[in-house]
Amino acid sequence: MPGNLGDTLDSFMLEVTSLDSSREVFERALRFAQGQVRSTVHRDPDFYPMYTEQGRWRHDKPAWTHWCDGFLPGMMWIFAKRTGSPEWMELAQRYTEPLEPRKMDRDVHDLGFIFLSTYHRWYKLTGNPDLDAIVIQAGRTLALRFKQKGRYMSSFMGPESIFIDIMANVGIIFYAALRTGDPQLMDVAMQHSLTSARVLVRGDGSSSHEGIYDLESGEFLRQSTQQGWRSDSCWARGLAWAIYGFTSAYKLVRDPRFLQTAELCADYFLQNVPANGVTPMDFDAPKEDWRDETSASAITAAGLFRLAKLSADRSKGLLYDQAARRVLLTLAQPPYLASETQGWEGILKEGIYHLNLGLGVGESVMWGEYFFVEALDRALGPV
Repeated sequence: MPGNLGDTLDSFMLEVTSLDSSREVFERALRFAQGQVRSTVHRDPDFYPMYTEQGRWRHDKPAWTHWCDGFLPGMMWIFAKRTGSPEWMELAQRYTEPLEPRKMDRDVHDLGFIFLSTYHRWYKLTGNPDLDAIVIQAGRTLALRFKQKGRYMSSFMGPESIFIDIMANVGIIFYAALRTGDPQLMDVAMQHSLTSARVLVRGDGSSSHEGIYDLESGEFLRQSTQQGWRSDSCWARGLAWAIYGFTSAYKLVRDPRFLQTAELCADYFLQNVPANGVTPMDFDAPKEDWRDETSASAITAAGLFRLAKLSADRSKGLLYDQAARRVLLTLAQPPYLASETQGWEGILKEGIYHLNLGLGVGESVMWGEYFFVEALDRALGPV
């Protein structure tokens, strides 16, 4: 096992002195993030980047799937709220409005990523019910992926496939159900979440990327993976989606089973992540094949900040908060922050999109950028 980031509260209390001085580091990183986003939109107006190639957002490598367009404007909404800047508000609206037609998009399982980061943030700032209606419709559309046999929502890979990633999106269905009082939507979100906990989260808190079903019988056949090292391994970004997703589900409906699952996954992360808080691409890969994967760490930090406020155990809540700050302190400085790499267009280096396909390996990835900014925003607290 690598050096623990913290399997006891005492191990984190040793870090308090350095963490107390971290606010300046976080503020500086957030300013750098704003500068990088501003440069991106000035350099390439109305382009929605996904991952860099040699540090550049514009390239000719494939997207694999179309799921990231909400993250760039999502960062802009965070900047707009924190700064009150008319510039960020204008940019956020400009990059959000073209996404509206995707509220009917049935080709991806990522509508939570697209609409919770954009239209929902816009709605929370303005209270405009027309914006809320767009979010609700996106939730209704995502729910159409539900398979009654098996009780899960299928991934974009096919009707037989369930991804752990969907747990980070199912919150938009819970939200739509709560806003409308629609019991069918609530049932879809509940059933998918419970199925994910049962078939994708293991007893030790590790997670599988994918599960495969028999479409005729609804029988769960096996765990699988598209991006992890093996079907029975723990792909780090998948674990991050689990921590973030089950925490979000618990926050919305307060079902204790979701909190239990989120904490189980979070504890696995704490027990297995290297001491600096930067995950490998897959926790079970041979050590000689380990590669840093900063986007998984950024997502996990954002999730741990949320989980810290929801945990019923005060000591655990403190542990999760300190863990998130420790991870973020590492990410917010070079070599992971790109502030000292001339010509690098992203914010956070050493992310990985798809190792097996050779896409975005050791690069900036747009979800890593967004959740890093979200984690910074949570670490700095209300304006």
